[in-house]
Amino acid sequence: MTRVITLGQFIIEKQADFPYAKGELSRLLRDIGIAAKIVNREVNKAGLMDILGKAGSTNIQGEQQQKLDLYADQQFIAALKSGGECCIVASEENEHIIRLDTDVSKNAKYIVAIDPLDGSSNIDVNVPVGTIFSIYRRKSNEGSPGLKDVMQKGTEQVAAGYIIYGSSTMLVYTTGRGVNGFTLDPSIGEFCLSHPNMQIPETGTIYSINEGNYVHFPQSVKDYIKYCQVEDTQTNRPYASRYIGSMVADLHRNLIKGGIFIYPVTSRAPSGKLRLVYECNPMAFLIEQAGGRATNGHQRILELDIHELHQRSPIFIGSKNMVEKAESFNLIQPELQSC
Repeated sequence: MTRVITLGQFIIEKQADFPYAKGELSRLLRDIGIAAKIVNREVNKAGLMDILGKAGSTNIQGEQQQKLDLYADQQFIAALKSGGECCIVASEENEHIIRLDTDVSKNAKYIVAIDPLDGSSNIDVNVPVGTIFSIYRRKSNEGSPGLKDVMQKGTEQVAAGYIIYGSSTMLVYTTGRGVNGFTLDPSIGEFCLSHPNMQIPETGTIYSINEGNYVHFPQSVKDYIKYCQVEDTQTNRPYASRYIGSMVADLHRNLIKGGIFIYPVTSRAPSGKLRLVYECNPMAFLIEQAGGRATNGHQRILELDIHELHQRSPIFIGSKNMVEKAESFNLIQPELQSC
């Protein structure tokens, strides 16, 4: 009989990998798992509740907030606050960092950056959505933690992952020692190890990009798309175009099957659209740990400097060979691209 390993058990067993953490990181990951279960419950009954549609407000990016955006944001912040292992939360849904100034959490050692509900506009049409999270160690030793603790390069992450709410709910994460996936078993209410040591294929046959923006793409990106569409039996082209509109869902598929996900600069978004701190960096860390590659077209995502909390970046991420091929199309510095 195969042993069932829950997320909690797995985290405890791997705790020895982080002797400096003394259990805090393990408890922090547990808190994220608890919040994910609560959000999953609401996502799964969204059609029966008054939580579909727009909330009537916008976030710092000027995007319409969905009711479930706000709900997910509140649940993750509450879980992290009550857990006491996190001192600051940086969220897509909030303009400023959130200091968790409780007696327990104000001296905590960790920072969490989070996109509470990626692809939330898909909720209304029952398409998979997700949560993206990133964990950093606090840098300041004295006084109140601040923005400088959040503005760390992606290389400084100690853990990152995502939760996908779909036909099954999965939590996939890395602590810099490989990638493991856990599927929620609703019969026992636990995430169970289902995808140990996940590895993205070195190449694939899927490219994911919003081709509705084609006219706004730089010529180099248009050239790469044409390359994907040209028949070549030696490289299994033409590739299949698959775009869900949720970074978590698109990358989860490509992680398992192989592929490339692209969100480039455009004439309407000259700095890119996806946020570096709580979308690009955590996904880049995870995909690299699975054997893949992630760049902004000319530089490794994890090595980009952070200048502002809601900084945007283009991204080319996925199977190593496919990303390297895209880079060969002269994907120069974003600010120099002619869109």
